[in-house]
Amino acid sequence: MTPIDHAARVTDVTTEVGDATLVVANLTDLRWLTGFETSNGWAVVRHGELFVGTDGRYGDKARAETEGTGATVIVEQQAGALAARRSELAGDVAPDRTIIERRRRVKDAAEIERIEAAAACADAALAEVEPMLAEEPTELEVRAELEYRMVRHGADDRSYPTIVATGPDHGARPHHGAVRRRIVEGDTVIIDVGALVDGYHSDMTRSWVVGDASPEQRATYQLVATAQRAGLEAVGPGASSRAVDAACRDLFEQAGCLDDYVHGTGHGVGLDIHEPPFHNQSSDLTLEPGMVVTVEPGLYRGGFGGFRIEDLVLVTASGHRVLTHSPKRELN
Repeated sequence: MTPIDHAARVTDVTTEVGDATLVVANLTDLRWLTGFETSNGWAVVRHGELFVGTDGRYGDKARAETEGTGATVIVEQQAGALAARRSELAGDVAPDRTIIERRRRVKDAAEIERIEAAAACADAALAEVEPMLAEEPTELEVRAELEYRMVRHGADDRSYPTIVATGPDHGARPHHGAVRRRIVEGDTVIIDVGALVDGYHSDMTRSWVVGDASPEQRATYQLVATAQRAGLEAVGPGASSRAVDAACRDLFEQAGCLDDYVHGTGHGVGLDIHEPPFHNQSSDLTLEPGMVVTVEPGLYRGGFGGFRIEDLVLVTASGHRVLTHSPKRELN
Protein backbone atom coordinates (compact mmCIF):
# COMPACT_ATOMS: atom_id res chain seq x y z
CA MET A 1 0.00 0.00 0.00
CA THR A 2 1.00 3.60 -0.49
CA PRO A 3 2.92 4.76 2.60
CA ILE A 4 1.26 7.41 4.73
CA ASP A 5 3.40 10.57 4.82
CA HIS A 6 3.49 11.32 8.53
CA ALA A 7 6.47 13.63 8.09
CA ALA A 8 4.35 15.90 5.89
CA ARG A 9 1.60 15.88 8.50
CA VAL A 10 4.06 16.88 11.21
CA THR A 11 5.39 19.71 9.04
CA ASP A 12 1.87 20.95 8.33
CA VAL A 13 0.79 20.87 11.97
CA THR A 14 3.98 22.40 13.37
CA THR A 15 3.69 25.23 10.82
CA GLU A 16 0.16 26.02 11.97
CA VAL A 17 1.09 25.80 15.64
CA GLY A 18 4.02 28.17 15.10
CA ASP A 19 5.35 29.58 18.36
CA ALA A 20 2.39 28.25 20.34
CA THR A 21 2.19 24.81 21.94
CA LEU A 22 -0.06 21.91 20.95
CA VAL A 23 -0.65 18.94 23.26
CA VAL A 24 -1.93 15.78 21.57
CA ALA A 25 -3.47 13.47 24.18
CA ASN A 26 -5.97 11.54 22.05
CA LEU A 27 -4.30 8.28 20.97
CA THR A 28 -5.96 8.21 17.55
CA ASP A 29 -4.81 11.77 16.87
CA LEU A 30 -1.33 10.72 17.97
CA ARG A 31 -1.34 7.86 15.47
CA TRP A 32 -2.65 10.07 12.67
CA LEU A 33 0.06 12.65 13.27
CA THR A 34 3.10 10.49 13.97
CA GLY A 35 2.30 6.91 12.91
CA PHE A 36 2.80 5.70 16.49
CA GLU A 37 0.09 3.30 17.66
CA THR A 38 0.04 2.79 21.42
CA SER A 39 -2.16 2.45 24.48
CA ASN A 40 -0.13 5.06 26.38
CA GLY A 41 1.38 8.11 24.81
CA TRP A 42 1.18 11.78 23.94
CA ALA A 43 2.81 14.36 21.72
CA VAL A 44 3.80 17.96 22.28
CA VAL A 45 4.42 20.31 19.37
CA ARG A 46 6.15 23.59 20.15
CA HIS A 47 8.49 25.99 18.37
CA GLY A 48 8.72 23.70 15.33
CA GLU A 49 9.68 20.65 17.34
CA LEU A 50 7.79 17.40 18.00
CA PHE A 51 8.13 15.42 21.22
CA VAL A 52 6.49 12.01 21.69
CA GLY A 53 6.20 10.47 25.14
CA THR A 54 5.43 6.91 26.17
CA ASP A 55 6.37 4.26 28.72
CA GLY A 56 9.03 1.56 28.59
CA ARG A 57 6.78 -1.00 26.92
CA TYR A 58 6.60 1.07 23.76
CA GLY A 59 9.95 2.86 23.56
CA ASP A 60 11.41 0.88 20.65
CA LYS A 61 8.05 0.83 18.88
CA ALA A 62 7.73 4.60 19.19
CA ARG A 63 11.18 5.18 17.72
CA ALA A 64 10.51 2.84 14.82
CA GLU A 65 7.04 4.15 13.98
CA THR A 66 7.96 7.85 14.21
CA GLU A 67 11.16 7.48 12.20
CA GLY A 68 11.40 10.20 9.60
CA THR A 69 9.09 12.62 11.39
CA GLY A 70 11.84 14.33 13.38
CA ALA A 71 10.21 13.34 16.65
CA THR A 72 12.18 13.31 19.87
CA VAL A 73 10.95 10.22 21.73
CA ILE A 74 10.78 10.43 25.52
CA VAL A 75 10.49 7.19 27.50
CA GLU A 76 9.65 7.12 31.20
CA GLN A 77 8.94 3.93 33.14
CA GLN A 78 6.70 5.53 35.77
CA ALA A 79 3.37 7.17 34.96
CA GLY A 80 4.12 10.10 37.23
CA ALA A 81 7.45 10.75 35.57
CA LEU A 82 5.89 10.58 32.11
CA ALA A 83 3.18 13.06 33.12
CA ALA A 84 5.82 15.36 34.61
CA ARG A 85 7.79 15.38 31.36
CA ARG A 86 4.67 16.36 29.45
CA SER A 87 3.98 19.18 31.89
CA GLU A 88 7.58 20.31 31.61
CA LEU A 89 7.28 20.58 27.83
CA ALA A 90 3.74 21.93 27.62
CA GLY A 91 3.43 24.05 30.74
CA ASP A 92 -0.25 24.71 31.44
CA VAL A 93 -1.44 24.17 27.86
CA ALA A 94 -4.42 21.80 27.72
CA PRO A 95 -4.84 19.20 24.98
CA ASP A 96 -6.44 20.64 21.84
CA ARG A 97 -8.12 18.29 19.34
CA THR A 98 -9.36 20.89 16.86
CA ILE A 99 -6.18 21.26 14.77
CA ILE A 100 -5.81 17.54 14.07
CA GLU A 101 -9.50 16.63 14.09
CA ARG A 102 -10.16 19.15 11.33
CA ARG A 103 -7.47 17.56 9.16
CA ARG A 104 -8.58 14.02 9.92
CA ARG A 105 -12.03 14.64 8.42
CA VAL A 106 -10.59 14.79 4.89
CA LYS A 107 -8.72 11.63 3.87
CA ASP A 108 -5.70 11.57 1.59
CA ALA A 109 -5.16 8.99 -1.16
CA ALA A 110 -3.26 6.59 1.10
CA GLU A 111 -6.04 6.63 3.70
CA ILE A 112 -8.72 6.07 1.07
CA GLU A 113 -6.72 3.12 -0.26
CA ARG A 114 -6.81 1.49 3.17
CA ILE A 115 -10.52 2.17 3.70
CA GLU A 116 -11.34 0.71 0.29
CA ALA A 117 -9.27 -2.38 1.08
CA ALA A 118 -11.15 -2.81 4.36
CA ALA A 119 -14.48 -2.46 2.56
CA ALA A 120 -13.42 -5.10 0.03
CA CYS A 121 -12.61 -7.55 2.83
CA ALA A 122 -16.08 -7.11 4.31
CA ASP A 123 -17.74 -7.44 0.89
CA ALA A 124 -15.90 -10.69 0.20
CA ALA A 125 -16.70 -12.17 3.61
CA LEU A 126 -20.39 -11.30 3.37
CA ALA A 127 -20.66 -12.86 -0.09
CA GLU A 128 -19.39 -16.15 1.34
CA VAL A 129 -21.50 -16.09 4.50
CA GLU A 130 -24.86 -14.88 3.15
CA PRO A 131 -25.94 -18.37 1.94
CA MET A 132 -25.67 -19.58 5.56
CA LEU A 133 -28.81 -17.60 6.44
CA ALA A 134 -30.99 -20.29 4.85
CA GLU A 135 -29.40 -23.04 6.97
CA GLU A 136 -30.75 -21.92 10.38
CA PRO A 137 -27.42 -20.84 11.90
CA THR A 138 -27.25 -18.93 15.16
CA GLU A 139 -26.46 -15.24 15.23
CA LEU A 140 -23.14 -16.05 16.88
CA GLU A 141 -22.22 -18.53 14.15
CA VAL A 142 -22.84 -15.96 11.44
CA ARG A 143 -20.82 -13.34 13.32
CA ALA A 144 -17.90 -15.74 13.86
CA GLU A 145 -17.82 -16.75 10.19
CA LEU A 146 -17.86 -13.14 9.00
CA GLU A 147 -15.05 -12.08 11.31
CA TYR A 148 -12.92 -15.12 10.43
CA ARG A 149 -13.43 -14.66 6.69
CA MET A 150 -12.62 -10.94 6.76
CA VAL A 151 -9.20 -11.82 8.15
CA ARG A 152 -8.80 -14.56 5.54
CA HIS A 153 -9.48 -11.92 2.87
CA GLY A 154 -6.75 -9.61 4.18
CA ALA A 155 -8.20 -7.68 7.11
CA ASP A 156 -6.17 -7.17 10.27
CA ASP A 157 -9.29 -7.46 12.42
CA ARG A 158 -12.96 -6.55 12.57
CA SER A 159 -13.83 -2.88 12.86
CA TYR A 160 -16.27 -3.55 15.70
CA PRO A 161 -18.22 -6.54 17.04
CA THR A 162 -20.25 -7.57 13.99
CA ILE A 163 -23.97 -6.97 14.47
CA VAL A 164 -26.25 -9.88 13.57
CA ALA A 165 -29.74 -8.81 14.69
CA THR A 166 -32.54 -11.17 13.75
CA GLY A 167 -36.21 -11.87 14.33
CA PRO A 168 -39.02 -9.81 15.80
CA ASP A 169 -37.17 -8.79 18.97
CA HIS A 170 -33.42 -8.78 18.30
CA GLY A 171 -33.99 -7.25 14.86
CA ALA A 172 -35.65 -4.26 16.51
CA ARG A 173 -32.40 -3.38 18.32
CA PRO A 174 -30.07 -1.37 16.04
CA HIS A 175 -26.93 -2.43 17.96
CA HIS A 176 -27.99 -5.86 19.16
CA GLY A 177 -25.16 -8.11 20.34
CA ALA A 178 -25.21 -11.50 18.63
CA VAL A 179 -26.34 -14.43 20.82
CA ARG A 180 -27.17 -18.09 20.32
CA ARG A 181 -30.58 -17.38 18.85
CA ARG A 182 -31.21 -19.52 15.77
CA ILE A 183 -32.18 -17.70 12.56
CA VAL A 184 -35.38 -19.18 11.11
CA GLU A 185 -37.70 -18.68 8.17
CA GLY A 186 -39.65 -15.44 8.30
CA ASP A 187 -37.01 -13.57 10.32
CA THR A 188 -35.85 -10.11 9.40
CA VAL A 189 -32.03 -10.03 9.46
CA ILE A 190 -29.67 -7.08 9.89
CA ILE A 191 -25.94 -7.65 9.43
CA ASP A 192 -23.68 -4.66 10.16
CA VAL A 193 -20.09 -5.61 9.33
CA GLY A 194 -16.78 -3.80 8.93
CA ALA A 195 -13.11 -4.68 8.55
CA LEU A 196 -9.91 -3.06 9.78
CA VAL A 197 -6.87 -2.59 7.51
CA ASP A 198 -3.73 -0.83 8.80
CA GLY A 199 -5.79 1.07 11.36
CA TYR A 200 -8.54 2.16 8.96
CA HIS A 201 -12.15 0.99 9.22
CA SER A 202 -14.98 0.10 6.91
CA ASP A 203 -18.70 -0.01 7.73
CA MET A 204 -21.61 -1.62 5.87
CA THR A 205 -25.08 -2.97 6.63
CA ARG A 206 -27.34 -5.21 4.61
CA SER A 207 -30.79 -6.60 5.49
CA TRP A 208 -32.87 -9.61 4.46
CA VAL A 209 -35.90 -11.71 5.20
CA VAL A 210 -35.25 -15.44 5.46
CA GLY A 211 -37.62 -17.14 3.02
CA ASP A 212 -40.66 -15.32 1.65
CA ALA A 213 -41.33 -11.83 2.99
CA SER A 214 -44.71 -10.72 4.23
CA PRO A 215 -46.38 -7.67 2.63
CA GLU A 216 -45.48 -5.61 5.71
CA GLN A 217 -41.84 -6.71 5.51
CA ARG A 218 -41.64 -5.91 1.80
CA ALA A 219 -43.18 -2.47 2.28
CA THR A 220 -40.91 -1.59 5.20
CA TYR A 221 -37.79 -2.81 3.43
CA GLN A 222 -38.71 -0.86 0.29
CA LEU A 223 -39.17 2.31 2.31
CA VAL A 224 -35.74 1.89 3.91
CA ALA A 225 -34.18 1.23 0.49
CA THR A 226 -35.84 4.33 -0.96
CA ALA A 227 -34.64 6.46 1.95
CA GLN A 228 -31.12 5.12 1.60
CA ARG A 229 -31.03 6.01 -2.10
CA ALA A 230 -32.24 9.51 -1.24
CA GLY A 231 -29.50 9.84 1.36
CA LEU A 232 -26.85 8.74 -1.13
CA GLU A 233 -28.10 11.25 -3.68
CA ALA A 234 -27.73 14.02 -1.08
CA VAL A 235 -24.01 13.30 -0.56
CA GLY A 236 -21.69 15.63 -2.42
CA PRO A 237 -19.26 18.53 -1.93
CA GLY A 238 -20.94 21.50 -0.29
CA ALA A 239 -23.87 19.47 1.03
CA SER A 240 -24.56 19.69 4.73
CA SER A 241 -24.59 16.63 6.96
CA ARG A 242 -27.96 17.86 8.18
CA ALA A 243 -29.31 17.70 4.62
CA VAL A 244 -28.15 14.09 4.21
CA ASP A 245 -30.03 13.22 7.39
CA ALA A 246 -33.11 15.13 6.27
CA ALA A 247 -33.20 13.33 2.90
CA CYS A 248 -33.90 10.08 4.75
CA ARG A 249 -35.75 11.41 7.78
CA ASP A 250 -38.29 13.38 5.73
CA LEU A 251 -39.35 10.26 3.82
CA PHE A 252 -39.90 8.38 7.07
CA GLU A 253 -41.92 11.29 8.46
CA GLN A 254 -44.10 11.41 5.33
CA ALA A 255 -44.71 7.66 5.70
CA GLY A 256 -45.78 8.11 9.33
CA CYS A 257 -43.01 5.96 10.79
CA LEU A 258 -40.51 8.51 12.10
CA ASP A 259 -40.84 7.04 15.60
CA ASP A 260 -39.26 3.85 14.24
CA TYR A 261 -36.11 5.74 13.15
CA VAL A 262 -34.05 5.87 16.32
CA HIS A 263 -30.57 7.01 15.20
CA GLY A 264 -28.78 9.43 12.90
CA THR A 265 -28.25 8.83 9.20
CA GLY A 266 -24.49 8.36 9.24
CA HIS A 267 -21.04 9.38 10.31
CA GLY A 268 -17.47 9.76 9.16
CA VAL A 269 -15.17 6.73 9.06
CA GLY A 270 -11.38 6.56 9.23
CA LEU A 271 -9.01 5.68 12.04
CA ASP A 272 -12.14 5.74 14.23
CA ILE A 273 -15.26 3.87 13.23
CA HIS A 274 -17.37 6.86 14.30
CA GLU A 275 -15.89 10.29 13.66
CA PRO A 276 -17.05 13.65 12.27
CA PRO A 277 -19.00 14.53 10.27
CA PHE A 278 -22.17 13.11 11.79
CA HIS A 279 -25.38 13.17 9.72
CA ASN A 280 -28.03 14.26 12.19
CA GLN A 281 -30.49 17.06 12.84
CA SER A 282 -28.03 19.17 14.81
CA SER A 283 -24.94 18.89 12.60
CA ASP A 284 -23.45 22.10 11.22
CA LEU A 285 -20.68 20.48 9.12
CA THR A 286 -20.40 20.70 5.34
CA LEU A 287 -19.15 17.77 3.26
CA GLU A 288 -15.84 18.18 1.45
CA PRO A 289 -14.04 16.08 -1.17
CA GLY A 290 -12.02 13.38 0.60
CA MET A 291 -14.47 12.82 3.43
CA VAL A 292 -15.59 9.21 3.88
CA VAL A 293 -19.05 8.87 5.40
CA THR A 294 -21.83 6.34 5.86
CA VAL A 295 -25.47 6.60 4.82
CA GLU A 296 -27.48 4.19 6.97
CA PRO A 297 -31.20 4.77 7.52
CA GLY A 298 -33.16 2.04 9.27
CA LEU A 299 -36.56 1.26 10.75
CA TYR A 300 -37.11 -0.91 13.84
CA ARG A 301 -40.27 -2.11 15.60
CA GLY A 302 -40.60 -4.48 18.52
CA GLY A 303 -42.55 -7.57 17.49
CA PHE A 304 -41.65 -6.94 13.84
CA GLY A 305 -37.86 -6.68 13.69
CA GLY A 306 -36.03 -4.20 11.54
CA PHE A 307 -34.12 -3.27 8.42
CA ARG A 308 -31.07 -1.05 7.89
CA ILE A 309 -29.13 -0.45 4.68
CA GLU A 310 -25.73 1.21 4.92
CA ASP A 311 -23.07 2.13 2.41
CA LEU A 312 -19.64 3.65 2.88
CA VAL A 313 -19.26 6.68 0.60
CA LEU A 314 -16.33 8.83 -0.53
CA VAL A 315 -17.19 12.48 -1.21
CA THR A 316 -15.58 13.50 -4.51
CA ALA A 317 -15.17 16.82 -6.30
CA SER A 318 -18.11 15.99 -8.57
CA GLY A 319 -20.36 14.06 -6.18
CA HIS A 320 -19.61 10.78 -4.44
CA ARG A 321 -18.36 7.24 -4.96
CA VAL A 322 -19.75 4.24 -3.07
CA LEU A 323 -17.00 2.06 -1.56
CA THR A 324 -19.16 -0.88 -0.43
CA HIS A 325 -20.32 -3.20 -3.18
CA SER A 326 -22.33 -6.01 -1.58
CA PRO A 327 -25.66 -6.41 -3.40
CA LYS A 328 -28.82 -4.97 -1.87
CA ARG A 329 -31.18 -7.89 -2.33
CA GLU A 330 -34.80 -7.51 -3.35
CA LEU A 331 -37.17 -9.36 -1.03
CA ASN A 332 -39.05 -12.41 -2.31
